[in-house]
Amino acid sequence: MTQDSTDQPRRQTEPLPVGKVAAACTEVLDEVGTAVVGMHGALRTALAAVLAGGHVLFEDVPGLGKTLAARSLATALGLEFRRIQCTPDLLPSDITGSAVWDPEATAFRFRPGPVFAGLLLADEINRTAPKTQSALLEAMAERQVTVDGTTYPMAEPFHVMATSNPVEYEGTYPLPEAQLDRFMVRLAVGYPSHAAETDVLARRLARRREEAPVRRVVDAPTLLAMQAGVEDVHVDTDVLGYCVDLAAATREHDAVEVGASPRGSQALVLVSRALAVLSGRSFVTPEDVKEVAVPALAHRITLTPSTWAAGVAAEDVVREVLGRVPTPAATPGA
Repeated sequence: MTQDSTDQPRRQTEPLPVGKVAAACTEVLDEVGTAVVGMHGALRTALAAVLAGGHVLFEDVPGLGKTLAARSLATALGLEFRRIQCTPDLLPSDITGSAVWDPEATAFRFRPGPVFAGLLLADEINRTAPKTQSALLEAMAERQVTVDGTTYPMAEPFHVMATSNPVEYEGTYPLPEAQLDRFMVRLAVGYPSHAAETDVLARRLARRREEAPVRRVVDAPTLLAMQAGVEDVHVDTDVLGYCVDLAAATREHDAVEVGASPRGSQALVLVSRALAVLSGRSFVTPEDVKEVAVPALAHRITLTPSTWAAGVAAEDVVREVLGRVPTPAATPGA
């Protein structure tokens, strides 16, 4: 018999006021900043994606602190953290779990895999085969896992952060478009500045150990209340139209073979609302949309072969679209 979690209504959470959500987010970012140096912009966008209920893909070269950032965010948000090191021989059941024979009960019992966590880190996700990558799709999209015909609901909140190495291709499997589309944002960390890198070294020497402890700022129920508070943020009709125009412009661009789907315009709206809250506002402005346009749209675009061969990046296309599409008037407070 199949247990269908979609028949079970999600519990209602009392939303926190925008001011309290903004204050909690500031404290979370400050606490994560004690361990992670030089990544404030990426961490801010990643936290906004979590507030919007989405998943985050960090795509950059190794050694920049992506794993530390994910672990530190999970700790500060009070989420149970699990990490999967993706390898070519990783199986779908290694992520979702599987039925294991229980001799005492003389029956098979489901043993949950690491996906049953508050925040799951899929490290180097492009090193595992597409079949295993797809094991995350149901969990990311529907907050449930189906094993042997039985559906198991995920705990709330549930978020996936994944890392990917874009410069090494041997032994890797590029994420298919359907998988990429499930990530609300894709972020590039970038190399730290000279001052930030010096700070990293100085902090390591001062700690006298490798671990960089982070204290818990909020807990899972509070995060749910913060996410419910983001739902109260006002989005003007003109801003909604602006998000649709940006996504539509990627579909009509000469350099693009497949443009951003409606899920892309939805990601623009949802993350923009969270960014507005991080700024202490209860309404979204066009500047919020512009700030998140590249992280929310670039990974949803497939370039034409000639454009890709010419060295043009999807991020360049989104920036060009931002310059082309007329910006609506600033939205007054609602």
